[in-house]
Amino acid sequence: MSDDMTISDNFMTDEWRPFIHFTPEKNWLNDPNGMVYFAGVYHLFYQYNPDGDKHANMHWGHATSTDLVQWQHHDIGIYAAPEGLGYIFSGGAVVDVNNTSGLGNGNQPPLVATFTHHSEDAVQVQSLAFSQDAGKTWQEYENNPVIANPGIKDFRDPKVIWDDERNQWVMALAAGQVIQFFVSRNLIDWQLVSEFGEGYGEHGGVWECPDLFPLTTANGITKWALLVSIHPGGPNKGSATQYFLGDFDGTHFVSSQTETKWLDYGPDNYAGVTWDGLQATSNKRIFIAWMSNWLYANDLPTHPWRGGMTLPRELTLVETDNDFFLSNLPSEDILALRTQYILDVGQVKSLPQSSAYEVIWKFDKSIGNNTITFANNADEKLVINYIAEGNAIEIDRTQSGWIDKGFGQIAVAPLKLIDESEIALSIIIDRSTAEIFCENGLSTLTSNIFPSMPYCKLMVKSNCTVKCFELKAQ
Repeated sequence: MSDDMTISDNFMTDEWRPFIHFTPEKNWLNDPNGMVYFAGVYHLFYQYNPDGDKHANMHWGHATSTDLVQWQHHDIGIYAAPEGLGYIFSGGAVVDVNNTSGLGNGNQPPLVATFTHHSEDAVQVQSLAFSQDAGKTWQEYENNPVIANPGIKDFRDPKVIWDDERNQWVMALAAGQVIQFFVSRNLIDWQLVSEFGEGYGEHGGVWECPDLFPLTTANGITKWALLVSIHPGGPNKGSATQYFLGDFDGTHFVSSQTETKWLDYGPDNYAGVTWDGLQATSNKRIFIAWMSNWLYANDLPTHPWRGGMTLPRELTLVETDNDFFLSNLPSEDILALRTQYILDVGQVKSLPQSSAYEVIWKFDKSIGNNTITFANNADEKLVINYIAEGNAIEIDRTQSGWIDKGFGQIAVAPLKLIDESEIALSIIIDRSTAEIFCENGLSTLTSNIFPSMPYCKLMVKSNCTVKCFELKAQ
């Protein structure tokens, strides 16, 4: 595709719109916001420009789902007020079960959103909006902002959780290159109690989109996880999400972690956070992220939309021989879409064309270097390598199709379980998306891809085992 091609409403790239990933009907999308589950419905808000396909004029777009696969688009949830407090930047939402805020109407718990107002003068403050009708409509709190700016340029992205043990709300808020923690009894009056970040993790860019929550291992050990997105400074250039594991006593988050841990090593997993509200049912932490990178996000070649979300993933806490890690795997709702597809016999195998699909690739690590290739008839290919010398997985999209604006690159994920004898990868391809899950979700790579025509053939070595599943929404 030529850089100087004129984009018009007549120019569409429907061949790149994913089957089972969320994308807006049109225009710009970035960070997921206000993710809350209530009365059997998942609410997904997101950074949205209703007037164009580049980052500007931020509102909260709104969509809902009952299965995390099929989404219903709604009118804008929270509108920008450029001449007032400003544009609506990122944040979260909670179910105020006990109506601690007093913003309910007595019929059902209010849903309360916490978000950043960003003024035309670039002053960032924290505000509230609430819904009295299960998330259908929202109104802003009349006494916004609830947290004023203390003189920090990057002061944004509040994410709130209910701390049941101490009967309080806890907010994680990005403030420059640290995370500040605030507590409240009512979601309105907030007290700054601590901050975390100096001397921990990567600091090559601004910290954004924090999320704090507890997780428990299969054998009963509980740790608190703190997600922090950063741009630039990711492990493979540009945007990425790091995480910290530790303890939280109601005021302070403390971690003994000395190494940087990345939730995903691919170039296109950023600003991800988890749904609130599942505590009343499964207590799962289901995560979704913006599937892009600020290095080229404004230039991606899709139309009439630009930007989408990763697959929803369940985060779990895993204890290895000498450490703890977060695992992230596709949610049960995604795995339930599997319909086995029989591959052709031979080293070149055909691929499904009318659905997303998952390829399970397994081989003995003693073989050494190994490669699996997705290719089309335009001689474009997405190559995934196992690098034995570094015990790492590599995704190479330098020949994958559209590779302008620095998009053509190689990303590498070091594997963690170095003593494992078998390598097993789950690779999910959905038109313009590729998501790789290795070591049962301990190492993942997320990447956009834009081939000029779908990949139709799969090439592997004969000493591998390969299974393919179509992923079809009902």
